[in-house]
Amino acid sequence: MAMKSGFLGMIEKVGNRLPDPVVIFVWMIAALFVGSMIAAGLGASAVNPATGETLTAVSLATSENLRRLFVDMPRTLTSFAPLGFVLTVMLGAGVAERTGLFSAAMRASVSKAPKALLTPIIIFTAIISNHAADAAYVVLVPLAGVVFAAAGRHPVAGIAAAFAGVSGGFSANVFPGHLDALLLGITEPAARLLDPTWTANIAGNWWFILAMTMVFTPLGWWVTDKVVEPRLGPWVPVSPPPPEAAETEEEMQATSARERKGLIWAGIGAVVVIGLWTAMSIGPAAPFINAEGGPGERMTPFYSSLVAGFFLLFLVCGVAYGAAAGTVKNQGDVVRLTGQSMAEMGPYIVLAFVAAHFVAMFNWSNLGAIIAIHGAEGLRASGMPTPLLLTAMVLLAASINLFIGSASAKWAALAPILVPMLMLLGVSPEMSTAAYRMGDSTTNIVTPLMVYFPLILGFAQRYQKDFGVGSLMAVMVPYSLFFMAAGLIMVLGWTSLDLPLGPGATVGYVLPTLAQPLP
Repeated sequence: MAMKSGFLGMIEKVGNRLPDPVVIFVWMIAALFVGSMIAAGLGASAVNPATGETLTAVSLATSENLRRLFVDMPRTLTSFAPLGFVLTVMLGAGVAERTGLFSAAMRASVSKAPKALLTPIIIFTAIISNHAADAAYVVLVPLAGVVFAAAGRHPVAGIAAAFAGVSGGFSANVFPGHLDALLLGITEPAARLLDPTWTANIAGNWWFILAMTMVFTPLGWWVTDKVVEPRLGPWVPVSPPPPEAAETEEEMQATSARERKGLIWAGIGAVVVIGLWTAMSIGPAAPFINAEGGPGERMTPFYSSLVAGFFLLFLVCGVAYGAAAGTVKNQGDVVRLTGQSMAEMGPYIVLAFVAAHFVAMFNWSNLGAIIAIHGAEGLRASGMPTPLLLTAMVLLAASINLFIGSASAKWAALAPILVPMLMLLGVSPEMSTAAYRMGDSTTNIVTPLMVYFPLILGFAQRYQKDFGVGSLMAVMVPYSLFFMAAGLIMVLGWTSLDLPLGPGATVGYVLPTLAQPLP
């Protein structure tokens, strides 16, 4: 039964009143339009430390900006960096998902797991299955319940462990994927408010998300076995078992011969793509190496190629799996599957349209840079240390995430202010992005407003009929708290030790030309 009182009831009540993120961006554009006119009338200005140029607020109601808004509308959308990044990666990932590669790989990962290592294998598989998007929730979470039940353990504990990995560890992974392309793509135009030369690197958070995986896996293991499962108590199997669970358990006992063959072919495809990228990244005439660039520029073409690299990796592996498993019969099937994956990106394209115009208009008005510069001056005067600023950023993202689930919508709104503000304080755009995604990830599992929350509740109710919203939240809160604590320690430690966030990505940042330092 849904909770209607107390703190959780308040969150549910307030959250349900929030409009769709697209509508929120429309309101923000309207507020920005009015705010730009007021700021321009008041003569708001700031000095850009990167160029020494005095930036003044510009009204969006001028003839020039109105003409640019409507004449350049198609160009504004197509120049929105995240749109190209995400659509490119999802062209390949959509094929891999629809051929059955992701589902088969998840089943193969957990169906024969040793009983003693069942929990960490499920959590690790759940974390890396984030690349599979919806398939991770629909396939892996109920499968974890079946596997736990087959091992004589409480199936709700298995469901909770998988949900914690998929959603609580949403930003963690072994390799960058579509989420990195999406968030760092949003970071790029925000960073360019101060540094027009800054370019997004899809691998800019690689070491950070890999460390998240290594930290969250044993932590989730401990929470599951020592906190969650003991609290659930002994499980008495339903007799007869739920038909859905019984059917799934029978189907998941072993991967079929065709699926095994498909996975082998997909592995060969992965080796081929990785070998191709390696070949183009070594040697004196390697196309992915800028031989004439400085130490920090030699690898720039390689980093920029990773979007295409992950597209080809997912595409080749998906087609190889489908050809071997029989889910791809001919070339037309591949075209059809890519078309289906793009059709499902419709809601994101609508969101990208309004977000692109909000970001562009924020740039035209100069308000983003002005707010960031004055905010940085105020923070510098306060003497607040950088680690504390990033801690506050993690908590801010975690709090907003209780009400607005879309990671891209929140970051598109926050990045134009937070990224340049922290750049002025010596924090790189990659570090700002890492801090944001840490906060955004850890509270996904405790809000009823999360789109998959009702689905997970339904999975749990197969085994425990009286399991309600409060029950699921009570089960998931320990994961959220421990992941949050570990996340804050990671952010503080990463900043204090100045560890690299990924290839070519550092915690610190220096503006290219500091023509006029901040006071």
